[in-house]
Amino acid sequence: MWYKAGRFILKYRLGLLLILLAATGFMGWKASQVQLSYDFTRALPTDNPKYQDYQAFLKRFGGDGNTMVIGLNTEHYFTIDFFNKVGELHTQLKKIPGVTDILSIPEVMNLQNDSVNHRLLTKRIFHYPYTSQASLDSDRAVFENLPFYRDLCYNPQTHSYIMGVTVDKDTINSKSRTRLINDILKEVEVFEKQTNLTVHNSGLPFIRTTIGNRIKNEMSRFLIGSLVLLVITLLIFFRSVSATFMSLLVVSMGVVWSLGTVVLLGYKITLLTALIPPLVVVIGIPNCIYFLNKYHTAYRDVPDKEKALITMVGRMGIVTLFCNIAAAIGFAVFALTHSDLLKEFGAVAGINIMALFLISLVFIPAVLSYLPPPKEKHTRYLNNKILEKLLLKIEKWAFHHAKWVYGIAALVTVLSVLGIFRIKSEGFIVDDLPKNDKIYTDLKWFETNFGGVMPLEIEVDTKKKKGLFRNSKPITKIEEFSAYIAANPATAKPLSFVEFLKFARQSYFDGDSMSYTVPNEADLVFMAPYIQVKADTAAAKKGITRLLNSFMDSSRQMARISVNMKDVGSAQLPILLKDFEQKANELFDTASYHVTFTGSSISFLEGSGFIIKGLKESIFWAFLLITLCMLYLFRSFRILVCSLIPNLIPLLVTAGVMGWVGIALKPSTVLIFSVALGIAIDVTIRFLVNYKQELPHYNNQVAQTLVQTIRHTGISIIYTSLVLIAGFIIFCLSDFGGTKALGWLTSLTLVVGTITNLVLLPVLILSTSARKKGA
Repeated sequence: MWYKAGRFILKYRLGLLLILLAATGFMGWKASQVQLSYDFTRALPTDNPKYQDYQAFLKRFGGDGNTMVIGLNTEHYFTIDFFNKVGELHTQLKKIPGVTDILSIPEVMNLQNDSVNHRLLTKRIFHYPYTSQASLDSDRAVFENLPFYRDLCYNPQTHSYIMGVTVDKDTINSKSRTRLINDILKEVEVFEKQTNLTVHNSGLPFIRTTIGNRIKNEMSRFLIGSLVLLVITLLIFFRSVSATFMSLLVVSMGVVWSLGTVVLLGYKITLLTALIPPLVVVIGIPNCIYFLNKYHTAYRDVPDKEKALITMVGRMGIVTLFCNIAAAIGFAVFALTHSDLLKEFGAVAGINIMALFLISLVFIPAVLSYLPPPKEKHTRYLNNKILEKLLLKIEKWAFHHAKWVYGIAALVTVLSVLGIFRIKSEGFIVDDLPKNDKIYTDLKWFETNFGGVMPLEIEVDTKKKKGLFRNSKPITKIEEFSAYIAANPATAKPLSFVEFLKFARQSYFDGDSMSYTVPNEADLVFMAPYIQVKADTAAAKKGITRLLNSFMDSSRQMARISVNMKDVGSAQLPILLKDFEQKANELFDTASYHVTFTGSSISFLEGSGFIIKGLKESIFWAFLLITLCMLYLFRSFRILVCSLIPNLIPLLVTAGVMGWVGIALKPSTVLIFSVALGIAIDVTIRFLVNYKQELPHYNNQVAQTLVQTIRHTGISIIYTSLVLIAGFIIFCLSDFGGTKALGWLTSLTLVVGTITNLVLLPVLILSTSARKKGA
């Protein structure tokens, strides 16, 4: 069948190349329309309760995590020159398109009791630019008499000050987000130069945008860098510009097809699908090397180009098909999960790995048929003396030191299993950043001075309309709960409508700071006209009522408690939430109240856990499906068992090393196992198919067949591993721990997979064939 396919490709080579190039042109046109996705909640399925809670919260209160924070330390904040510069920064930031609101000290408001009209009026405290220090000091005294702003805008103990810049949620979730954040940072840099102070930037919009851009730029650089290294390595091995350029065209077409597929399926590029182009390179390069290696071997045996090309397709077609099927299964199973993020990744990766097989099968023999036959220098690598000595040593170990091979394999396996028990499953929102990175150090500055910036939202449902104001109990309970949260070292001072009521009470009693307390029922009766304004009136859009409305729903049934917290990680966050939930259950009886914990931090925790669980399940199903595929291919349970062991060991070693060196299991590292499985299976299939093909030529003599398989397939396996290591090792230069781990752990997997398949696999075949001559 495959020899016929080879003749067909050569006979209709021009037409097939034109069809392939036309299809690639169409895919390139589609790829030019690819867009980036900025939706960070798609890791969760739509029927997930946490996802539904978060969407309900967004619909009810508008959103969270849309504030970028700017902080600084100084003892000269309330001097004329410095304060005026802060005010100017506020003014310039307000002009930036996409900035919707700013909370900063120069623009803070006080509440004034209008006893005639029974309302609270908002009035600016500061009136910059100042020319008199006495005027600034006078306004400062008014400001510092308002407990509401303490720990919200400033920390008096550390002389730290903060500015909150709220950005439009549609802008920050679009491609304009980079422009928006850069515009903000540009004004901050001007302020830094004017004041000679270090300014700290943080908040989810800033962190997500900056890290997302870094990853995107890094992946582009590393993809190009890995391709350059691959080209250099291929040139060194094959000594042929045409063969190297052809291989580069194969993987380039694969990359174009993968991006085109994203658009055709109606998807956008996510942080997961952005990994597909490098994966296409990983799968495509072995295709090229094995095809070229077989072509050169066949041509050396029979110096007829056409016969060599037909032999190449006939011998390597089935091998490459099943290698690509195994790799495609490894990623396509993600499409079976309930997460849109994983589904899209699985579908695009699975389709394009199979498309890559078709590209390789058609393009390589067709192009080689137009090129001149390989010269002696192009096949010189087949007689590499160093590799020949290495392969002879491998033969010696396989045939004469089987006990040592089993012993070393057992020892490595035991050590790996012990390491697996040390793996921790933990992720952080600022995951993988070096501890000296400014994003990380700035985040820690905010955690030290203001308790953190990661949003946690708590909804308290009284189950009755106007239930929040029927009596003072809900208010008292929310205040007690807020005090409990504030006392936790992992969280900042919570903000709820109760804080605004305390602010209003202080203003009602003529600004006495001792009156900044929770209103009792008598206070609520007197204050009712001041705070109870219908949500759809003009008065509701300003003053204290606007602030109240942002923390209550229109029916006054539900209240929102907003908490900023530290980036405690996915391991500690459930413990923290459980503690808060227990306290909530003590305060709010379930018959009268329903308390819901949601927000970006909860979505992150749930999403990370869901991705890790989905990837674990997918790896299991991938291994099972690949096992069935290999059983069908080899039709031998004995060969199947022999093939699985050399593939399990590299996975165990990878996981064990992660445990021993302290690399946590998280979305950025779980994907390593899928890549590792695909690489190890690829080597095994190529070795065993070659073994099965050679077996009849050596009268079913297992030992002689293994010698020939090691010598012929071993060269291409080692070359492929070296080329892929060159492609992956560049990722070790990344600033991100996950990308760095992908580079060196995958390289480690390549080394271990090559050793187990060239040394352990022959030993297993020999041992299990001891009682039989055939396989």
